[in-house]
Amino acid sequence: MENTIQKHQQYINGKWVDSTGSDWWTVKSPATGDVLAEVPLGSAEDVDRAVEAAQKARRVMADMNVFDRSKLLMAIADEIEKAREEIAHDLAQEQGKPYQAEALGEIDAGIAMWRDAAEIIKHLGSEVLPSTDSAKRIHTIRQPMGVYGVITPWNFPFTIPTEYLCAGLAAGNTIVWKPSEFTPLSAIHMLHCCERAGLPPGVLNLVIGDGQTVGHAISSHDGITAIGLTGSADTGDKVARAAGAKPMLLELGGNGPTIIMDDADLELAIQRTAYGCFANAGQICDSTERILVHEKVHTQVIEGLLRASENVQLGLSLDPKTTMGPLNNQHTAKKVDRHLSDARAKGAEILVGGGRAESFPTDLFYQPTIIDRVSPDMLLNREETFGPVAPVLTFSDMEEAIAMTNDNDFGLVAGVFTQSMERAYYMAEQIETGIVNINEVCTYWQPHTPFGGFSTRRSGVGRLGGKYTIEEMSQIKTLVFDVHGRNGPR
Repeated sequence: MENTIQKHQQYINGKWVDSTGSDWWTVKSPATGDVLAEVPLGSAEDVDRAVEAAQKARRVMADMNVFDRSKLLMAIADEIEKAREEIAHDLAQEQGKPYQAEALGEIDAGIAMWRDAAEIIKHLGSEVLPSTDSAKRIHTIRQPMGVYGVITPWNFPFTIPTEYLCAGLAAGNTIVWKPSEFTPLSAIHMLHCCERAGLPPGVLNLVIGDGQTVGHAISSHDGITAIGLTGSADTGDKVARAAGAKPMLLELGGNGPTIIMDDADLELAIQRTAYGCFANAGQICDSTERILVHEKVHTQVIEGLLRASENVQLGLSLDPKTTMGPLNNQHTAKKVDRHLSDARAKGAEILVGGGRAESFPTDLFYQPTIIDRVSPDMLLNREETFGPVAPVLTFSDMEEAIAMTNDNDFGLVAGVFTQSMERAYYMAEQIETGIVNINEVCTYWQPHTPFGGFSTRRSGVGRLGGKYTIEEMSQIKTLVFDVHGRNGPR
């Protein structure tokens, strides 16, 4: 009997509805090439309908007290936990990451984020400020922004949206959400969980589509009051231009440097650096995209990275032995091709890997790659590669390492390995990234801590993480009371 490919719908105003557009997107597994589903490519009219629904639901969320919002978020977390294995299975298939090694962990992280937001909102207080006038009392309160437009990518299709959705709902916003068309099944699961948890109609609306149509319609829509986006720096520029003066929370690209000093614990540095390069096949905004190694320990680091690469088990997403799956799409794979071709042409030496792996069902599998003699002018050092590549550059002293790190358009996360506390503090203050991890790689982040780019770089605006996301996705209102009146106190 022939299998029927499931066709999905948009979720608007609490109902699964057909798109007003006529185009469809075929969702395929990057690991096997199998067709997983078909989803509608939404239209600007779909966005209009979603915004209208979100506008009508604004008072529902704004008037819901924080304890009821907390209960709602907890209920959503419970529903996700019940469907954990099913969601992780579909996530692994549509994104490509290994089910056992990474997809299950992504769902668990998402559950924790929903619960964390549910707790934070119950304890996020306001201030009473001093006044120069004894008759005045000054208070601050937090209120929702209104209708938030949220645009999210394909590399972490469950946890990255969760960062915005749980905080946005905790703050009392309503939301119109566009996930990546490459990984819509995770988003559909999310909406089913929200629906089962009792989320009121219109509060969270899902419009699947491409960036040019749906992303632009959300960014530029007069009914959208604020924008949340995780994506590339170029996408962030486009969204910012379309959004105009709307408040924006943008988490954009990185070119994560990990610096290994000559006094580093090399065993730890090598182990963690390899993880930072190969986790999620290098498709993380804070991946270790370039490895800056002191010339005195260069040989030991190279040898260690080569050993670590041998432990990477490239394979199909649902194979329990797999530790690294394929790249998600051809655009990303071609960029990795281009960066490695540029490095070869400019004199870099590929020590292992260097191209797409053969004997797999698709050509999206990329060999774990270690490349030495990378120079500052190469694309590997200038741009975000987003693949399983470990590019090694060398430096002679601390100041050179800092200068090499800062000579870049990006400033998201850096890692430094050193056993000197004095050196660690100095470098942490001089490096121009939003986060500096000491004796840890760029990829490390705890979701309740502030995450975002340095202000002079192209890595974003604002901070994600725990209470910081809720603060970004709400607005402060100042209330001033005259408690004495015209004739003084009575």
